[in-house]
Amino acid sequence: MTVVKTSMRNFLAHKGRMALSAVAVLLSVAFVCGTLVFTDTMNTTFDKLFAITSSDVTVLPKDAKAEDTPQNGVPEALPASALERARATEGVKSAEGVVSSMNVTVVNSDNDNVGATNGAPTIAGNWTKNDLRSMEITTGHAPRGPTEVMVDADTADKHDLKLGDELRTIAQTGDFKARIVGIASFTVTNPGAAVVYLDTATAQRELLGTTGKFTQLNLTAETGVSDTQLKRNVASSLDGTYKIQTAKENSDENREGIGEFMNVIKYAMLGFAGIAFLVGIFLIINTFSMLVAQRTREIGLMRAIGSSRRQVNRSVLVEALLLGIVGSVLGVGAGVGLAVGLMKLMGAIGMELSTDDLTVAWTTPAVGLVLGIVVTVLAAYLPARRAGKISPMAALRDAGTPADAKAGWIRGLIGLVLTGSGAAALLTAAGADKASEGSLMLGAGIVLSLIGFVVIGPLLAGFVVRVISAVLLRAFGPVGRLAERNALRNPRRTGATGAALMIGLALVACLSVVGSSMVASATSELDKTVGADFIVQGNQRIVPKAEKAMQDTPGLEHVTRYKMLDATLTSPDGKTDDDGLTAADPTYAEDVRRATTEGKLSAAYGPDAMSVGSDYAEKHGVHVGDTVSVAFKGGETAKLKVAAITSDDVAIDQGARYISIDTMRKYLPAESVPPNTIMFAKAEDGRSDQAYAALKKSMDAYPQYQVADQTDYKQELKDQVGQLLNMVYGLLALAIIVAVLGVVNTLALSVVERTREIGLMRAIGLSRRQLRRMIRMESVVIALFGALLGLGLGMGWGATAQKLLALEGLNVLDIPWPTIIGVFIGSAFVGLFAALVPAFRAGRMNVLNAIATE
Repeated sequence: MTVVKTSMRNFLAHKGRMALSAVAVLLSVAFVCGTLVFTDTMNTTFDKLFAITSSDVTVLPKDAKAEDTPQNGVPEALPASALERARATEGVKSAEGVVSSMNVTVVNSDNDNVGATNGAPTIAGNWTKNDLRSMEITTGHAPRGPTEVMVDADTADKHDLKLGDELRTIAQTGDFKARIVGIASFTVTNPGAAVVYLDTATAQRELLGTTGKFTQLNLTAETGVSDTQLKRNVASSLDGTYKIQTAKENSDENREGIGEFMNVIKYAMLGFAGIAFLVGIFLIINTFSMLVAQRTREIGLMRAIGSSRRQVNRSVLVEALLLGIVGSVLGVGAGVGLAVGLMKLMGAIGMELSTDDLTVAWTTPAVGLVLGIVVTVLAAYLPARRAGKISPMAALRDAGTPADAKAGWIRGLIGLVLTGSGAAALLTAAGADKASEGSLMLGAGIVLSLIGFVVIGPLLAGFVVRVISAVLLRAFGPVGRLAERNALRNPRRTGATGAALMIGLALVACLSVVGSSMVASATSELDKTVGADFIVQGNQRIVPKAEKAMQDTPGLEHVTRYKMLDATLTSPDGKTDDDGLTAADPTYAEDVRRATTEGKLSAAYGPDAMSVGSDYAEKHGVHVGDTVSVAFKGGETAKLKVAAITSDDVAIDQGARYISIDTMRKYLPAESVPPNTIMFAKAEDGRSDQAYAALKKSMDAYPQYQVADQTDYKQELKDQVGQLLNMVYGLLALAIIVAVLGVVNTLALSVVERTREIGLMRAIGLSRRQLRRMIRMESVVIALFGALLGLGLGMGWGATAQKLLALEGLNVLDIPWPTIIGVFIGSAFVGLFAALVPAFRAGRMNVLNAIATE
């Protein structure tokens, strides 16, 4: 009980000093809990949607999968006769046919795409009774003919659509126009999909290209008939030629595809939360180390009057426990708020998530509390152990004198060994022959070098801080010298504070190097290999009318079609793979110049010929002249002769196997021929600008496709990588914020620790302005120390990662010096910001009271 009372007294006595550490715990726990609540809420939203929209039994084409896009761009369908047989099955109360397609684009009268822009699908289909389970018509009526269409209310609101407006639906089988006659609202949360409803006959004709077919059947069971029994009855009636699922099975399959995507988001965000926790550990260690150092005399007195080492140790750990509890409890609440904020953010970009579905599982606060408390107590263990070693004689020393001002040689030796091991692992990764092997060494090198730098930080602080001070502080005379000496006073503290900032900035530098190298490599690859002047692609496979519009564009020397085929290849050694083929026009050899290790690529576009990649050829012992068996999905099996082996030392089309479109048509029926994934074009000599303008005009009617020349394509690539990096930087900002709190806390506690010293300096003539400047300079030096270590370490990681990417064809190492320099300069401003409050408080100290401080 005495230990608890002492801990409570010390905790409350230093509540101001504990606040920033508590904020670090709060932020880290909030990020973890917010992530869990957000992903759980999204899962709940989709679970409710799938559960309410799944009929008792669903009948689908045998090979249909929820996440698959058919090879030919047209949904797989089953005949209307299956609907009649299902209706006649015992136990079926009602049955209806459904037509649905996600391979569509819907545009308004201004030719603007009104589909989802957040990654959610645009869905077109017929209006059925089953839809009434999740939607209700709030305006107008359901479509009754080929000129009528109904849209969901969310899409209508986003794009200002109203009754009477004309919409054009573009599908693989054609496009048509219809006027809005109804608007339906979701009665459950709409996760962002845009939905367009047609009458059944129109949906069959326009989406499937034929009448008398459905993409699935929805069956409702009679009272007393279970879903499982009904499934057995239907399976018997339909002779097992279809995929038949109960409501639960259908929901589970739909949920599985979403679950994989959600897990990626969940674990990525938890990874960044883990980084923030790691940074927070340094803050907590520093806080308790300084509090223990400041209470050296107090602890010595406690030991003198009978307190044991164990009691002192427990006292500090109980303080940490209190800190962990307070920070974690507040963090759990903040996490729920963060999740709501993320939901609102998703709503702003089009994915509607209702707070009615807010899901806070009991495991979420449990995980947050346990994680926050355990991490805090573990971080405080070393300072607590150090406190337990303080002897009664320490009561005779001046308070605040640190007992561990210099990092020990043993610590330095361990740090050197870890750093050297990390460097060796990085060098091994850089020289790896296979990316899979090198990635393991890269991970080991990152971890070892990071830990090594953290351990060796106090030794590095002495040298690096002196260098930085020589460049920046000496010009400020005695004040600058004082700031330098304060930063060097306790190398362990400076090292730990700088290490917190180092971790976040190392990751920023690493990702900047990787991202910049990816863009530079891809740009270089484009310059070397892409001979086409224009590239056309989009978020929907290129429909026949758009293909014809492109081919009819004046000023083009040629247009190249490019199709992805599902096929199973059997190599001469008898092994198979399902990686498929690429079918293209012979002009593709001009549009994308691929180096070959054997043969000529142009020969691969001959009759019954093909090419394979060098990795495939090496793996299976394939040479020019060998025969590969190709089983086309939906078609025949062909024996194709290898006419060329392309080098896989590229980033574009690495591992691709080419055949001509003529060869494809020989073995694949017309209804199974896939649409173009991408198309290329080359302008006639001297007509590049005119052809570019003409091609853009030709494709105006199809806003789902982008027309890009090589300059546009490079800029688009750069923008995509930039957006990804900005998102990652945003998540890393949490770790950097925690690191900044660490600098603030270190300075605030060091000001308290040096209260008497500050009073003496003020007494002998140091002005308030000079004092504040000294503290700001000390903060800047510490921040730049962390930045220098972090950026150097991160660039080393990034350069090694680029060596591995070179094995995948990304051969250019590009250091983004403007970003690196900008981050380094920004770190100085971070140091200035962190010092504002400590410097202000130091300047307001009463000189006499400060001198009198024990």
